[in-house]
Amino acid sequence: MESREAVDRQVKFGAARLAPGPYRPTGWLLTVDGTLQSFVDLADPTYLHMPYTTWLARVLDLHWPAGEPVRAVQVGGGGFTFARYLAATRPGSPQTVYELDGPLVDLVREHLDLDSIADLWVRVEDGEAGIRRTPDATADVVVMDVFRAGTVTIHLAAVEFLREIARVLRPGGLYVGNMWSAADMALPLRAVAALAEVFPHVLLLAEPGLLLGRQAGNVVLAAAGRELPHRELTAWAEAAGNRVFCLSAEQLAELRGVAPPLTADHPAGDVTPVPGGAM
Repeated sequence: MESREAVDRQVKFGAARLAPGPYRPTGWLLTVDGTLQSFVDLADPTYLHMPYTTWLARVLDLHWPAGEPVRAVQVGGGGFTFARYLAATRPGSPQTVYELDGPLVDLVREHLDLDSIADLWVRVEDGEAGIRRTPDATADVVVMDVFRAGTVTIHLAAVEFLREIARVLRPGGLYVGNMWSAADMALPLRAVAALAEVFPHVLLLAEPGLLLGRQAGNVVLAAAGRELPHRELTAWAEAAGNRVFCLSAEQLAELRGVAPPLTADHPAGDVTPVPGGAM
């Protein structure tokens, strides 16, 4: 994208805006209805501006040997920041990304060089249907990062759909997902309980202010059929000044209690929308 002028466009789920990112001459901010969706640096796909994307990447990089190609399925594309990171750090990784907002995909393709991402297959369709159609044991990692109109798509965190994700993962495969949480952490507590119904190993990453009930914020959830890199993630977080904490399901229960799992028969109630400028 040669021009550094902002671009505004109506997309399926709101008013999108691409704006030059501060401090980085090739950086771009993508917002929809004022809510930050992605930060993309066209010259450096390994630069992850938003903290939760760094957490997602760190879980993946510690779960699988560095540089090893993985077959990835992602639900939610946005500016395709994570797809860019994966292609740059693990060359030869086949990726399928489901993004329901076709006009948003067109905007990113037109202005953020989407077609330059190697081994990427973008499907403009519902990710839930895409996962259900995916054959058994064909993915090394499934990434869930979906927000529509500033709210969390809760049914994608329910036990029934998580079983579909577990089905498509290969042995040792990894699930990582991002969600927005109010300070009471009601939604992530139920999401962790749902993951624990399906996977034997579950971790949660969040900022200390959220874990202490003082503020809302992003939560990254990780789950797998084999042991997750809890010690390594904890050491990384400590080295970075404890701006994020990594807790097992048991540690989370000791800190914030427990909640019933999200299920089709027992869905969540009202969910706090993501505020403008957050994420």
